[in-house]
Amino acid sequence: MPNQTPKNILLAPLDWGAGHTTRCIPIVAHLLTSGNRVFFAGNDWQITLIKQVFGNQVTTLPLYGYNITYSRLNHVLQLGLLSQLPRLLQVIKAEHNWLLQTVRAHNIQGVISDNRYGLHHPTVPSVIITHQLHILTGAGSMADAAVQQLHYRYLHRFREVWIPDTEQQPSLAGRLSHPESLPHNSRYIGWLSRFVGKEATPEADSRQHLLVLLSGPEPLRTHTSQRLWQQALSYKGGRVVFADGSDAATAPASIPSHISYHRRLNDQELIAAVGNAHTIVCRSGYSTVMDLVAMGARAILLPTPAQTEQQYLGKYLRDKRLFYSVAEKDFDLNIAMENYRNFDFSEMPSVEGFCMHQQAVNEWIATL
Repeated sequence: MPNQTPKNILLAPLDWGAGHTTRCIPIVAHLLTSGNRVFFAGNDWQITLIKQVFGNQVTTLPLYGYNITYSRLNHVLQLGLLSQLPRLLQVIKAEHNWLLQTVRAHNIQGVISDNRYGLHHPTVPSVIITHQLHILTGAGSMADAAVQQLHYRYLHRFREVWIPDTEQQPSLAGRLSHPESLPHNSRYIGWLSRFVGKEATPEADSRQHLLVLLSGPEPLRTHTSQRLWQQALSYKGGRVVFADGSDAATAPASIPSHISYHRRLNDQELIAAVGNAHTIVCRSGYSTVMDLVAMGARAILLPTPAQTEQQYLGKYLRDKRLFYSVAEKDFDLNIAMENYRNFDFSEMPSVEGFCMHQQAVNEWIATL
């Protein structure tokens, strides 16, 4: 039911990959359906994405990003985030000051942040969305504990912490979203995906192609793209749909007839490509996993090197038999596909887990 008095809600997701932005789409949709006014803050590509979905229904505000990067040194030492922590803390402070000004300028009555830790307000109710409560830095247990302590200090500045997972099994994030102790202000809001109700269904009786979906930070995305492209060139199992995952990707000079190359796929193209794929190869980012479950699609997960979260999710979901997963350094397309075909998958979780966020949003809005 629409609210009798519309609220001005600011929503701002982290700019590290598209997943934080896309998983906020169902929340934006519910806020609009409930009669609220949504102000979306992000960088240029985030605003473009949201405009493609909601047009002029959403007011957009520019907000600089964290610009998290990975180098080959990060790849070897797995210290990507830790090495950038001092700069990230400066960005958090700056975005907090930006929020104070924005609340006054636009009469913001509620704030929803997806992993932006500076977007808490002393008087305006603010919530933060995060699924990673058990921190895995890749630098050892002492570093994990230190970063988690800092993490919780920031989380406690928000009125609520929304965890995009289910409290009970089946959980898609495992111990990432189920730490030994939760923040006192946290609640599970179920899974988030813009593809709910758009389950992957093939056009014919048999799946028709291999789908390669790339994403993630540079330079690892380009490195992985080059490696998988070489394996796709020699693929003998039929058609390949290859989505490079970046508008800036350089298309190969020569594309054989069995490969359909795309820099990116829009939502309609992605649904069709997933629905007609006999095998999907993609990263194990949490938003990607939620999208796959929403569409009822299996995949070979290829965790991003140096991202301990993705490495954990790959192993966890393989152990749960929801997806097959293999480390990138060991990836051979033909071997992976043979193992995938013989893998004993468990039953996919029910899509009911994707409806829980609406109640959380409604109850929070009622307090504004």
